[in-house]
Amino acid sequence: MVGRRRTPDHLTVHPVCAPVGPWKLERAMRKARGKVQDLPTGFRFHDLRHYLASLLIASGADVKVVQARLRHASADTYGHLWPDSDESTRAAIDAVLVARTELRQNQTDTAR
Repeated sequence: MVGRRRTPDHLTVHPVCAPVGPWKLERAMRKARGKVQDLPTGFRFHDLRHYLASLLIASGADVKVVQARLRHASADTYGHLWPDSDESTRAAIDAVLVARTELRQNQTDTAR
């Protein structure tokens, strides 16, 4: 393992940068579950990923940023956590159309 290089696809825990296998991660989670008060029964490492995603989204992170941090092919899993993008896009379009209408109206008034 001495010759292994760090890769972005693995979680590493020591200077040799060897990937951590799922069994080792599960064992660490079992140990942590016994030490953390009020942790839900069956809490898994994967639940930490969901928690991280929800924190990033709540703090205003862009969909592509969250997708990249979690190495997901898409962000569909967390789409329900973002604010209503339909409403925000409608509001943006409305603001542009209102501004252009007002600009044209002002230009017409000035030309008279």
